[in-house]
Parts: sequence; structure tokens; C-alpha cells
Amino acid sequence: MFRGLLEAAPDAIIGATRDGTITLINAQTERMFGYQREELIGQSIDILIPEQARAHQPQQRDAYFADPRPRQLAGGKDLTALRKDGSEFPVEISLSALQTDQGVIVSAAIRDVTERLHAQKERERLITQAERDAAERRLQHARRLESLGQLAGGVAHDFNNILAVIANYSELLLDTLDTPAVSTEDLAAARNDIGQISRAAERATRLTKQLLAFGRRDITQAEVLNLNHVIGDVEQMLRRTLGEHIHLITQLDRQLWPTYADASQIEQILVNLAVNARDAMPDGGTLSIDTTNAALEFEDIDQGPLQPGRYVRLRVSDTGTGMPPEVIDRAFEPFYTTKPQGSGTGLGLATVYGIATAAGGDVHLYSEADIGTTITILLPAVDTPADVTVPDAEPVLQAATEPRPHETILMVEDEDALRQVTARILTRAGYNVLPANGGAQAIHIAQTHPEPIDLLLTDVIMPKMMGNEVAARIQAIRPDIPVLYMSGYAQPVLTENRTLPDGVTIVEKPFTSRDLLHRIRTVLHQRAAR
Repeated sequence: MFRGLLEAAPDAIIGATRDGTITLINAQTERMFGYQREELIGQSIDILIPEQARAHQPQQRDAYFADPRPRQLAGGKDLTALRKDGSEFPVEISLSALQTDQGVIVSAAIRDVTERLHAQKERERLITQAERDAAERRLQHARRLESLGQLAGGVAHDFNNILAVIANYSELLLDTLDTPAVSTEDLAAARNDIGQISRAAERATRLTKQLLAFGRRDITQAEVLNLNHVIGDVEQMLRRTLGEHIHLITQLDRQLWPTYADASQIEQILVNLAVNARDAMPDGGTLSIDTTNAALEFEDIDQGPLQPGRYVRLRVSDTGTGMPPEVIDRAFEPFYTTKPQGSGTGLGLATVYGIATAAGGDVHLYSEADIGTTITILLPAVDTPADVTVPDAEPVLQAATEPRPHETILMVEDEDALRQVTARILTRAGYNVLPANGGAQAIHIAQTHPEPIDLLLTDVIMPKMMGNEVAARIQAIRPDIPVLYMSGYAQPVLTENRTLPDGVTIVEKPFTSRDLLHRIRTVLHQRAAR
């Protein structure tokens, strides 16, 4: 009966004498440690103990035999046992004394707790994960509430602009009606005021529909439209939003291709950019809005999302404070703003980027401290029954019949990638290019180049020496050399800041190879005609 109970025990049971000799084992001991019974009987108990724990075994056995009562062997430490194959595993050990005719034998009941520890660790992991998930949900909930508050503030801001138009024109209309004798001029002004109120109400209606569409995840109301018409519809609102201290200039291409977009979203882009520009020009300045066509080719694509093809370019430039590089890097992040608390949502540029990319376009930002900021938006052009021929086709065909260019161009550009691609465009067109990475190198080339130089093509905003200074110093060396400027800023902005004199010729970045070559041909032809 004793042997049956011993063999049926779920734990490994080992009997050992005071000197550590094994005298008794059960079947579970064989299964747990991997030894046969005859391999353990008569061996030292140390064979089942990891080497690092064997040194203290004699003292522990002596202590137990001095007081042989049942106890749990732990001592605040994790216990491990050693299998025949050398692997270690965690165990719990209970000790008890057994009186025999051969003296006292220590009976050790050993339980493998590997699965229990694994289960405990998994439980702890799940608890930790649950706590982490709960914390993440709370954080996301807080962020959603914050984002909702910021979005509400941004929507209120847009509506305030519309309400300001309605309120101001209503006040003007009331003043007109309160006049005892209303003149014909006053009636004409009143009709204009009513028209402005009506258009503001229409814009509010479209904005409300957009908010409802956003809430339902509905599609937007995109249509084939002309950006010039949208700009014309919102121009008066923009002027009042900017205030009298900011001068608004619009330069719209009359041959602008149509694009497929939502008119209210384009209006939202213009309002957001105008508000940003106004905040960047507290002491006044100039805001320039211009449109043009752009035919992009493979060499015009700078690892962006765009594909070669026809695009409509909308550019908004201001003469404000500009942005430092660390702000430019994060400018399109949702809810990122450098404005004081309550003054901005951080959704303006993120919304601009989202609308443009959703329409298959892209957005480029140029900014320089104390110079200003230019946002360029490219939207795909679409074909309509009225858009059978490409406006630029005739000049291109005419250019193809001209002799291959052979002139020498001194090209100054501080950005390596742009300097290289511009040089490739010019070289492939047949020009001899003298590239320079800045003003000092350009002046050196102008002084040492033995042959004539037919054109100076220079960037405007460069470190150490601005483009106008480079041009002045090179023209002092070569008085007859014409100058063509390159810049990511619209010409009115550069003129406003006195970065360039009025009336100069400029090709505005991002330019296509066609735009660049056309401007160069124009400047060279003007020089030859003199």
C-alpha cells in the first residue's frame, strides 16, 4: 500500500540520508528528472541540484536534521532543479522527516511549477496589457476631445469670417435705409451690400453641407471648375478678412485649364491660407494669389506623389515673418500650431494638404525668415469639350523649329539637387552650363571664364549673398549680361520686401523644364533684338 501511494503521487518524492545519499524515489521522479531508478539510488542528492546551489547543501541538511519537522523549502528564493539533460526548471520543495530502522530519512516532495509560472507571467502580461490598453483608450479619448474642441474652434473661426461679412454689410445697409433721402448711388451700394450678404450666406450653406458630409463620411461635391472663378467669388471676403493693412494682389491666368475639385473646399483653402498670412503680417504686408498652368514631365517630378501630366497651379504668397526650419518640417501635421492658445486649431495647412492630395494633387511650402511664405498647390487639369487644344502647344511647336541653343549660361543655385536637375535640363536643351553653388563661386567664374557668358540664371534667396547682389557684382564685371531670376516666392512678394527691384524677369519655382526654357529663350531673344 505504501509503495502504491508513493508511485501514484503527482509530485516527485525523493528520500535522502543525512549525508545526502538518495535512498528512495518514485516513478514521478524518473519522469521529472529523466533518470532511471537504478541511476539515482545510492547517488548524492547533488546530482539533482544546479551547480551554483550545491555549496550550501551540507549546511542546509545539517540545519534540517537538527530540527526535522515539515516545512516548505524556499528562503525567499526561487528554487531550481537539474535534469539529466542539463536543463534547469523551477520547483517547489516540501520537506518532512521519516523515521526508519536505518535512522531518519528526509523526504522531499518536489513539484515542477514551470506551467504555473508561465501562467502567472501570462496573467501578469495580460493585466499589464489591459492596463496599457485602458490608458491608451483614455489618452485617445482625451485626444479626440481635444481635437474636437480644436475642430470646433476652427469651424467657429470660419463661420465668424462669414458672419463678419453679413454683420458688416447689414450695418451698412441699415445706415443706407436710415438716410431720409436715398440717392441713386446709395441704392446701387445697397444692392451690392445685399449681394455680398447673399454670397456670404451661400458660403455658409456650403460650409454647413461640408460639415454634414464630414460627419456622415459622405463624398464631397466635386465638379469641373475654373479656379479663377472660385478666387473671384471669395476675393471680397478675403479682402475683408485680411483688413486694410494688407494689400491683396491677384494674378490669374486667363487661359487656365479646368480642374476637378470641390468649390467650397478650394474656398476653404484660400480662407485658411489668407488667415495664416494675416496672422503672419500683424504690421501689414502683401498677399499674392496667382494661378497658372503647369505641364509636368518626368524630370519635373521630385519623388513626390505626382505623375507627369497637366496640372493647374495655385500659389498663395505673403510677406510675413516666415517659418523656421523646425516649423516647416511639421507645418502639415494635424493640430500642430505655433499660435497662442485659442488663436489657431493647427488644422489649416493639414486641411490644405488633405484636400489637395485627395484630389490627386500636391502641396509645396517655401518659407524664409523675414521674407515670407509661399504655398503652391498643384491640382490635375481635366479635359472638357472646350479644352481640345493645349494652350502651350503652339509655342512648343514654334520652339521646335528654332535652331538648337548653343549659348553659355552661368547658373547659380545653392540647393544641390535643384542645381543638378536644372543643369541637366539646360544641357539637354543644348546650352553650355557653368554651375555655381553660391555668389562667391559665380563671381569667380565670371572673372576667370575665357569665353562670353550669354545669361546669368540665379536664385534669389541664398545664404551669404542674395541673388540681386550676385547680379549686380557680375554685371559690374560683364556689363551686358542679362539676368533671369529663380525663386519659390511670387514676384510681388519679392518686390514688396525689396529683395528684387521692380520690373525684373523671374521664373517662379517650382518651374517645369518647359517654363524654364521658354523664359530663357525669351530673355535671350530680347537681348539679341537690342
